[in-house]
Parts: sequence; C-alpha cells; structure tokens
Amino acid sequence: MKKLDLNMPKILIADSMDSIAENLLKEGNIDVDVNIGLTPDQLIKIIKEYDGLIVRSATKVTKEIIEAGLNLKVIGRAGAGVDNIDLVAASNNKIIVMNTPGGNTNATAEHTLALLFSLIRNIPYANYGTHKGLWEKKKFKGNELKGKTLGIIGFGNVGRRFAEMCFSLGLNVIIYSKYFNSIKNEFLNYESVNLDFLVKKSDIISFHCKANDNGNPIITMQNITNMKKNCLIINTARGNLIDENDLKKALQQNLIKGAALDVFIKEPATENQLFGLNNIILTPHIAASTSEAQIIVAEMIGKQFCNYFNKNEVSNAVNL
Repeated sequence: MKKLDLNMPKILIADSMDSIAENLLKEGNIDVDVNIGLTPDQLIKIIKEYDGLIVRSATKVTKEIIEAGLNLKVIGRAGAGVDNIDLVAASNNKIIVMNTPGGNTNATAEHTLALLFSLIRNIPYANYGTHKGLWEKKKFKGNELKGKTLGIIGFGNVGRRFAEMCFSLGLNVIIYSKYFNSIKNEFLNYESVNLDFLVKKSDIISFHCKANDNGNPIITMQNITNMKKNCLIINTARGNLIDENDLKKALQQNLIKGAALDVFIKEPATENQLFGLNNIILTPHIAASTSEAQIIVAEMIGKQFCNYFNKNEVSNAVNL
C-alpha cells in the first residue's frame, strides 16, 4: 500500500470539468477529490480539509465558504469570469484567486455570432414553424449582416475575437471601451466611440465587458429609448449589464427589434420575466460550453495549480 504523504497538497474540484485537470494534479503529486454538486452547507463543512479549490461557474464561493477554508491557499476558476467568487473575502484571508483567461474566448465569440445569425434571420422561430408544417416563408423575411453597424461594449479577449469575426463578414465595428481607446491605433479597422454614440448608431449591440463595480446595469431604458427601432442586443458576458425589467418593456413595446441572452441576473434562470417573449432568444449560459474550450480551461487551471504548489509560481491571479 502506498504511504500517504501528509505534506501533499489537497485539492477539491467542486464543479464538473474535463478530467485532464484531475489527472494533471495527480501527476504533479497533488491529492485530489472530485465532489460535484455540494450544497453551500456541505462545502462549508469540508472545505477546511483542502489547500485549494477549483470551480467553474456553478459553485458560488461565498465569504462564509472562504472563511471556513482555514487551510485554503488558492481558489481556481476554470474559465474567465470570477463573479461567483468573493474576491474581497479571498483577499482579506490572503487566498489567491486564479482564472484561465482566453481559454474559452473562441467558444464564446462563436456562440455570440450564432445568436446574432439566429436573431437577424429568425432561425429559432422559422425552425419551430417548419416543424409544425406551417411553411411561413413570407413571415420570416430576415436581414443581412453586411453593411450593418456593430457596437461592442468592452474589448477583452472575447470582444476582440467577435470584432474580428464580424469585420470579416462586412460589418462596421465601433467600440466603447476605455482599454480599447488606449490601443485604438493598433486596430484601425474599428472606431472608438462613447456610449451615447454607440447606442444611437448601432444596428447590433453586443456586450463583452465586466459588470460595473457598483453592480448597476450599463444599459437602462434611458439608453434604450435612443436606440434604433431595428436594434438587436446580445449579451454573452455577464448578467445585469442590461436592466432586465427595462429590456422586457422595450421588447414588449417594440422599442428595439430583438435580443439574445446567454447570461442572467439570477442563475440558474429557472424562472425569469423574459420567458415567453416572442422577440428574444435565451440560452442557459452555454457560450463557453464546447468540448474544446472545456479541455483548454481544465488543462490551464490544472497546470496553474501544479506550478503554484510545486514551484510557488502564481499566474493569472485576479486579486491580491
């Protein structure tokens, strides 16, 4: 029987992810438990046993969980967004939080493009009617993307990739982003604009940014009333970037043509006021959910944890 190394770091993988993360940790002489679907109380009860915790988006790593992790040194997010981790509590307890930026960039950008095509060509509704044998050719006349103006809010990895895709399809790309404004000379095909200009001039608005520090939405009814009547809104970034109450009113009153959301204020979104509207497409936070992306982010976080515990190297830390 193999003798247990009491000094071996112990890691908990609390969300479903590709097994490459577990395998890499074991190869790095790190003890690993995979325990999926724990309730907050269950996680609080056992987290003191672990030196590290790896999650995706399902597990909410709250202040209570962090403070119960008496031996926690690092929390890893297999993905880019860390909205489900209390960064302040982690910093206060001197726990490093790492993410894996870029691992799901292409997957998320492609899903955003898929939603855009679905909106502008009425694909979900045409599919539903055809399955019913309705053959509603005249009802589902769509529009073309070429020549339209795309307004991108945010210019991180996904925003950059989505801009690249859409420019190649013949769209005019304008961007609202402080970061982009500082590097706009490197991207002469895109125009840097303020939010008011973007709202008024865009045929399509797509979010690729972080939430406001105060939690308030970026787009409210005040912005929506300045949009084109044929404007399409897409959000695959974070919930609450657009006020859901105002979005519902805008869609009901035909102030804009349509919307597509992959993210919501409250998740899982088993109930939502946007359900049942006939000019919105909703998907259950799956933009990053491709086989390829999940392998990449699981491999990235596995390697980052191995480097941290074996070489004392920190990469992609988002706090401290």
